Amino acid sequence: MTWPPPVTLRSSRATLEPLDHRHRDDLIEATKDGELWKLWYTAIPSPEGMTAEIDRRRNLQSVGSMLPFAVIDNTTGRAVGMTTYMNIDAANRRVEIGSTWYRRSLQRTDLNTRCKLLLLTHAFEALNCIAVEFRTHFFNHQSRRGIERLGAKLDGILRSHQVQPNGTLRDTCCYSIIAAEWPTVKVHLSWQLEKSRG
Repeated sequence: MTWPPPVTLRSSRATLEPLDHRHRDDLIEATKDGELWKLWYTAIPSPEGMTAEIDRRRNLQSVGSMLPFAVIDNTTGRAVGMTTYMNIDAANRRVEIGSTWYRRSLQRTDLNTRCKLLLLTHAFEALNCIAVEFRTHFFNHQSRRGIERLGAKLDGILRSHQVQPNGTLRDTCCYSIIAAEWPTVKVHLSWQLEKSRG
């Protein structure tokens, strides 16, 4: 059996379900909210490319390198984005949380923090990970601020790391949370969510 196995993660606000083609129509609507595929520094599927993106992520799951989720907004019951465990290293119990996007109207809400709390709790407490990584484009300042708010620390920058579809070179910022830091990070995230509710 591949590690980590498929799982559904739930909180009062969001549910992370194994990604499936039944989520396609909701995800097409979600990506149209803000025309997210036009952001040059990230890779979000276009409406026409959604089926291929679901297939790509599920194929990576079949070879054990990704565990993709649809993000369900519990207030509507509809899929509003995607996230994954990726670059899975079972031998060293490491995963990266990435390839994440949400419809524009839900960005900068508590949804991302709640989803990250679900993924981090599962990684550290169920999968016994020794580290969880996050990577993003140097110019994706919104993503970098969000990762830093989680409590992840910058490990370094991989310069000229990837060739982007538009031909530019991506400098990749690499962050991580290690197992010893998780109890403090968990308290911090829970405090942030309580504070935002109040």
